[in-house]
Amino acid sequence: MFKPLFSLLVLAAAAVQTLPAQQVYLSPDGDDAGSGTEAEPLYSLTAARDLIRRLPAGGDTVTVWIAPGTYRMTEPLILDGNDVRPVVFRSRTAEKPIFSGGIEVTGWTPWRNGIWRTRLPETLHFEQFYVNGRRAVRARTPDTGWYYVKGSRETVLDRGTGRAPQYAVQRIAVEPDELSPLRRMSREELRHATALFYHKWDVTRKPIDHAVPDSGRFFISGEGMKPWNPITDGSRYVLDNYLGALDSPGEWYLSPDGWLYYMPREGESMAAAECYAPTLSRLLVFAGSPDRPVAGKEFRNIAFRTSAYTMPLKGNEPMQAAAEVPAAIEADYASRLVFADCEVTQTGGYAFWLRRECFDNRIEHCLIEDLGAGGIKIGETEIRMDGRPVTARNTVDNNIIRHGGYWFPCAVGVAVFQAADNRVTHNEIADMRYSGISVGWKWGYNDQKTWITRMAEDGTMQYAEVLAGSPAVGNRIEFNHVHHIGWAELSDMGAVYTLGESPGTVVSNNVIHDIYSYDYGGWGLYTDEGSTGIVMENNLVYRCKSGGFHQHYGKENVIRNNIFALAYQNQLQFTRVEPHRSFAFERNIVLSDRGVLLSGPWREADIAMDRNDYWDLRADTALRFCGLPFREWRRIKDARSVVADPMFRDPEAGDFTFRSLKTARRIGFVPFDYTQAGVYGSAEWKERARLDETVTGAFAVAVETREAHYKAGAPQRSEQ
Repeated sequence: MFKPLFSLLVLAAAAVQTLPAQQVYLSPDGDDAGSGTEAEPLYSLTAARDLIRRLPAGGDTVTVWIAPGTYRMTEPLILDGNDVRPVVFRSRTAEKPIFSGGIEVTGWTPWRNGIWRTRLPETLHFEQFYVNGRRAVRARTPDTGWYYVKGSRETVLDRGTGRAPQYAVQRIAVEPDELSPLRRMSREELRHATALFYHKWDVTRKPIDHAVPDSGRFFISGEGMKPWNPITDGSRYVLDNYLGALDSPGEWYLSPDGWLYYMPREGESMAAAECYAPTLSRLLVFAGSPDRPVAGKEFRNIAFRTSAYTMPLKGNEPMQAAAEVPAAIEADYASRLVFADCEVTQTGGYAFWLRRECFDNRIEHCLIEDLGAGGIKIGETEIRMDGRPVTARNTVDNNIIRHGGYWFPCAVGVAVFQAADNRVTHNEIADMRYSGISVGWKWGYNDQKTWITRMAEDGTMQYAEVLAGSPAVGNRIEFNHVHHIGWAELSDMGAVYTLGESPGTVVSNNVIHDIYSYDYGGWGLYTDEGSTGIVMENNLVYRCKSGGFHQHYGKENVIRNNIFALAYQNQLQFTRVEPHRSFAFERNIVLSDRGVLLSGPWREADIAMDRNDYWDLRADTALRFCGLPFREWRRIKDARSVVADPMFRDPEAGDFTFRSLKTARRIGFVPFDYTQAGVYGSAEWKERARLDETVTGAFAVAVETREAHYKAGAPQRSEQ
C-alpha cells in the first residue's frame, strides 16, 4: 500500500531536481509565479534564488540565464548560508541585462524660469537623480567652486569618552550675502538644506539646524569637530538641497511636500526624458556567517545600476576614504565569488565592498563608473581581537574604475583595509577627487598604541585606541594606470597611498600621472604613517603636484628603479626624521622641469640613497640637493649617483622610452615596459578605458586655475 505513494514521491523529487534541469531562466517579461523554465521564465533574481533553494543540496552548478532588458529591483538579492549550490548568473546574449535599484519618474510639467516639476508621494525620498543616463546635480550654491568660512565656535553639550565630543553645536560664520537665499525659507525647508565642508583629506556634510542670514551665521550639530580636521576660518563650504539654489541647467530639488523640480540641460526634452531615482542602497548582499559562508556564486556579463545613498539624520562626520559608506554590492563571509564582464554604475556610495572574512573572490574586466563614493573596498576597517582571519587573497584585475567621488569626494578607487595577500592589477583608475589606491588602515607602528576605526552598531564609524599589529600585509598593487586624480579639491592624497606596517606589500609597474591636490599633498607614491616593509619599483610617475614620491614617516621601505618626472612643486618629499632606516632610494631616475628637487630633511634622515640619476630640463638651472651642489651632496649621500640626461625620447609629451641607454646603464637602471600598465584584452576594451578629452580638458583647466592662484602670490603649503 505504500509503494505507489513512494513512487510518486520519488518522481516528484526527480522533477524538482531536474526542473528546470539545472537551468533557470529570467526575462523582463517573466513572472515570479512561473516555473523558471525557458517557456515560463521568472522575473526577479530573488525568485531565481528561491527556486534554487528548493533544489536538493549538492548537485551540479545551476545556471541562471538572463534575457537582455531592464529589471526593476524592489529589494536586494540576499544570498546567505542557505544558498549552498554553485550558481552562475549570466546573460543569454552579448547584451548585458540591467538590474536597476531605481524607479522611473514621469509626469513632468513646466513650472517657471525654465524649471519643470512633477509630483511624487511625500514618503518618497532620494538624494541622487539621473536624467537620460546622466547624474543630475542636487541644487547647490555656488554652482561651481565653494564659499569660505570666516570662523566657527563650538558648544560642547556632551563630552563623551571618544576622540571628539559626543554631541556639540557649531556656529558657522560666513559672509551674509552667501546666506541671502535662506531668508525666504520656511523652517521645514531649512531643515532639509545641508552644508558640505571640505577639510584636508575628507569632508563633513550636515543639515542646517538654524540660520541667521542677516548676521551671516548658521548652526549645525552632531558629533564634535574632529581635532585633526575642524571647520575653521578659511574652510571651504557649499550649501545645497533648497529650491532657491536651483538656478542652473542639470540641477534638481525634491521638496518635503513631494514636488520634484528639475532644470533641463541644453537639448533635453522633458516630454521624452528618461528620469530615474534610486530607492535601493544595496543591490546584492552576500550575508554569510562564520559557520555558513556563501561560496561559489558567479555573475557574468550583467549590469547593476542606480543604487542610493541616504545621509544619516545628523549628517556625515569626516572620514578618510569615506570608509564607512556602504556599497551597492556587499559581502561578508563569502568566498569564490566572481564578477566578470559586469558593470556597476550610478552608485550613491561605493560599488563593491568585500568586507569581513572574504577569500579568493575575483572582480575582473568590469566597468565601474559614475560613483557617489569610490570603486572597491576590501576588508574591514576594524582590527579584530578574536583571532579570526582577515579578508584575503582577493583579486581586482583588468577593471575600469572612474568618474567617482560625486557625493563623497574623499572616496578612493580601490581601498584595501584590514586585508592581506590581495591583488590589485591592471586596472584603469581615473577621475577621482582623492586617492587612487589606498592600502592599509592603521596609523603608526605595530609596537605603538594607536587609533583605529571601528563600526558601531548604528553603522557609524567610531575610533578606538589599541595596541595591535596591522594585518594588511602581502598586498600587491601592480600594472595599474592611475591618473587625473584630485581635481584641486582635497589635499594629502596619493595615487597609491599606504598606511601602517605592511611587509610583503609590493607597488610595482604602475603608471601614475596628473595628480593634483587643492593645497599640500598631491603625490604619486605616498608612504604615510608607519608604512613599513613596502617595495615600490618599476613605476612611472609624472606630473604630480607635490612630488612623485613622499614619505611622511615609516621604516625599511625600498624605492627603486622608478621614474619620477615633471612634478610641479617638489620632485621628492620627506617629512619625519626617525632613529631607524626610513627607506632605501636606489636606481631611480628623477627628472625636473620646475620646483624643488628634494623637499624636507633628507640630509638628516637615515635614507640609503645610491645609484640614482638626477636631471633638470631647465638649461639655466643647477640642481640643488637640500641647498647643496651635487659635489657636496655626494659626500653625504648618493655616492654613486649621477647628474646626467636620462635620454628619454619626449618626456614632456609623456614618452619615457629611451633614445639611448647610456645613462641608465651607468646607474644600473633596468628598463621596464610601462605600456603594459592598465587594462588588457581587446582593442575595444582598451579604447573604452581611454578618458574622454572633455574630462582631461576640464582637469587641465582646474590645474591651470590653481597654478594661476599660486602665481598671483598665494602660498604653497607643504607641511604635514
